[in-house]
This record gives sequence, structure tokens and C-alpha cells, in this order.
Amino acid sequence: MSRVLQCSVLFNALVHSLAVAVGQQHAGSHVRREAQTIRAFVEQAQKRQEMLEIVGGQGTADPSTEEMNRHKADKSADFGAVALETENLLGRSYPFYHTSQQMQAKVNEMKQSCGGALSVETKSDSDVSLDVITVRKPGVENAHRFFLLFGEHSRELISPESGLAMLDTLCQDGASHELLQTAEFQVVLNANPRSRAKVEQGDYCLRTNPAGVDLNRNWDEKWQNGDSEGADTNGGPKPWSEPETRILKDVVSAYKPTGFVTVHSGTRGMYMPWAYDTNNLATRNQPTMMKILRDLDQSYCKCPFGAAGKEVGYACPGTSLDWVYDILQTPYSFAFEIFVGKQFSEGLEKRWKDKLGDSDTGMLLDNGYHLGHNHFSDIFSNYTSDFATGEIDYSDAAGVQGGCFSRFNPDSKEEYDSTVKNWAAAYLDMTKMIVALEEKQHGHDSSAKPVDAAVDESESDMRVLGAMPRFMRK
Repeated sequence: MSRVLQCSVLFNALVHSLAVAVGQQHAGSHVRREAQTIRAFVEQAQKRQEMLEIVGGQGTADPSTEEMNRHKADKSADFGAVALETENLLGRSYPFYHTSQQMQAKVNEMKQSCGGALSVETKSDSDVSLDVITVRKPGVENAHRFFLLFGEHSRELISPESGLAMLDTLCQDGASHELLQTAEFQVVLNANPRSRAKVEQGDYCLRTNPAGVDLNRNWDEKWQNGDSEGADTNGGPKPWSEPETRILKDVVSAYKPTGFVTVHSGTRGMYMPWAYDTNNLATRNQPTMMKILRDLDQSYCKCPFGAAGKEVGYACPGTSLDWVYDILQTPYSFAFEIFVGKQFSEGLEKRWKDKLGDSDTGMLLDNGYHLGHNHFSDIFSNYTSDFATGEIDYSDAAGVQGGCFSRFNPDSKEEYDSTVKNWAAAYLDMTKMIVALEEKQHGHDSSAKPVDAAVDESESDMRVLGAMPRFMRK
């Protein structure tokens, strides 16, 4: 058997085996993802005849050197085009999204249009580099600082897109945006760049970094390594084991933000600490954070909001949300989940509206009770969240039209535009709310603590629990 035929047979056998694995209900997530990636490559390869043909396999019996070189060059160009198209599968399938390189180019363009307010610094650790974007109006001092983190989970492409839209809004009129008189921003758009590169190649279900670690479980806040190797929520061998989270820790620690937001997708919801369990309630600045979420919800989400927290047995430890709030004592710390495909969220808005009409819901939310409480179980049993419910299984997404991409990201230009416009406005509106509250409480001093920051949390927890009706205690 010729080398050409051997390669072709082996390649097709591998594709067939992986395709079979995809169809099996219990196939591992990594196998499914590899199969999907190879399938995408094969679809492109089939557009070019004789992809694996080696020079000399066809043509004249004794081709000239010139003919052989020309034939070889033609085949190399064909194969290179296939590889290039596969690398940019995202751009060809969903051209309204930005690739990593396009995002960087867009940010560099903003340097010119933002009136000297936007700068970029690259931070590196091991073989990972993250671009840290700062928007600060020249000459403005003591502004309230806001850190926004996007793209911790690589498959959630809409997260960085909404951050890019926010930056574009801030820079549309140079540095004259009214917010920049009292606020400044630090932004990481692409917190998981190595895995994002694979997503852009068509691996649309990939959530973790290349080591298989969930970056939103690797922060040193009630960290646990309770998941088996390869699980999508694997917290890693130890806190800060990953270069991405080490960079983020250093950057956000040095910045000391007034407000922090980490942005995700896969459902719609807005959360505040704690996420690590349902037995401890975050009380520092709790009423103020709850008011902000309630006000934002009416205009931008119409979705579950409140204290995060899992059902008992399904804690959410090691998150950036909790670490920034606890260790850095950041006054306002939030996690937003900004999108889920319509086929996965039918009825969510109506069910949440009905839930808000229940008087018990208001009592629970106003007292900072977790969305992991049994009162909300009927919501999250049908609409899973990374911050507020039990185990998450997205293995069925590949069997739904659009697969993982459509679960986590808008798959039409119209829906994409409305989503990024909505959430870019939400981030800026949240900033305005916090600035107004801080100015009212402390004057123009971004380092000031919330009014109720000095309340002892253990005592406050006891007072809250003691005031709760029995049905509200979990």
C-alpha cells in the first residue's frame, strides 16, 4: 500500500472512530470536542481534491523536475489554505465576532480615538500573556476604579465582545465621556487566550484552559479540588496553579478596584457574593449591592439576581467573585451571566417575573439570601447557572442545533448586536450607580469603604438568621 493510501486510510479511520464516540451518550467531553474539531477540518479538506496526495502519485509516468515542483507548490498552497480556513473557522462561520487578533487590532485603533485615555500593558507568566487595558482620562485623579474581567471561559465568546463594545462606547467621543470625570476602568478582555485560540478553530465547547483547569475555580477563596481530572469545573492541583489566574491576581490586587465584575454566559443572571456555599451570607455592603442588582435587572436582564451560592453539596469555591470581595475588600463585587440561547432558556424571563411576584421572594432577596435556597430550586432545576445551582452538564449541547456555540453565544448578527449593546450599557450604568453611591457616602474618595463595612459579619449573620422566619432558613 502506498504512503498516500496508508495516510488516507488511517486518517479516515480516526475520523470515523471519533465520530462514533460523539454519538455515544457517555463519550468523554474531551473526545467529543476533538471529534468536532477534526470534523470541522475534514469538511474544509473535502473541498480540495487530493489533500493528502504526495507528489508523483499521478501525472505523467516520468514527470519533469519543473512539473513536479509546480505540482508540489500547488498542493502545498491547497493544504495551507485548508489549514488557514480551519484556523479562522469562527470568522467564516460567524463573521460578526472578533478573533483574538482582531480584538487586539480594535483596541489599538481605540488608542488613537480615545483622546489619550486608553493604554494597554501586556502581563506575562510562563507561556501566557494577557493584555490589560486601562481607560483613564488624562488629568483626572482619585477616580473610582472599576475592574472588568471577560473571557475566563473560552467558549463564552460573547463575554469579551460585550467588553469591547463598552470600551468602544467610552472612546466614541475621545476622552469626553462623562463617566471618565469620576471613574476609570481596567479591563481584561481575553483571560483564557490559549484555549480561546482553539475555540476560534471550531472547538466551541471548550471551557477550561489547556491544562483542563476551570480558571473561575482556581482562585484562593475556599478553594477545593473536588472534581475528577478532565471535569469542566476542575479547580486545579492548588490555588493559583495556572499562569492566567496568577496574572489576574497580581493585576487586580495592584489596581484595588472600587467595583469588580466578572462576565460569563450560558444563562442569564446577576450575582453577588458568596458563591462558595449557602451557609455563609455576605453582609458587608449587602443592601447596597442588592439595590444595584435590582435596579439593573429591571432595565437590562429581567433574570434571577441576588446572592450566588450553590445547592448543598454543589458549592462554587475558588471564584474571582468571592476572592476579590473577601481578600481585596472590594466594596462592590458582581458576576454577570449575560446570554443563553433561546432554545435553552424558553420561559426563563416569565418564570422569574412570576417568582418576583411572590412576597417570599422579596423577603429572601432583601435579606441577602442565596439563590441556592430551596425557594428558587424550580428556577435553577431547569435553567442551570455556573453561580447559583447544582452540577452543570452541557454534554447535550452538541445534539442541539448550533451546539455549544448557540448555547453560550448569539448565532445571528441581530441577536449579537442587541446583546452587546444591552450589556455595554449595563456595565456603564452600574458604574454610574456605584459612583453616585460612593460620592454620596464618602465624597470623591475611591479608597473609602462602604458605610456598613465595619459591621462584624459573624454578628450580622446571626442577626439576619435570627430575624428570619423558619421557612426561610435552609
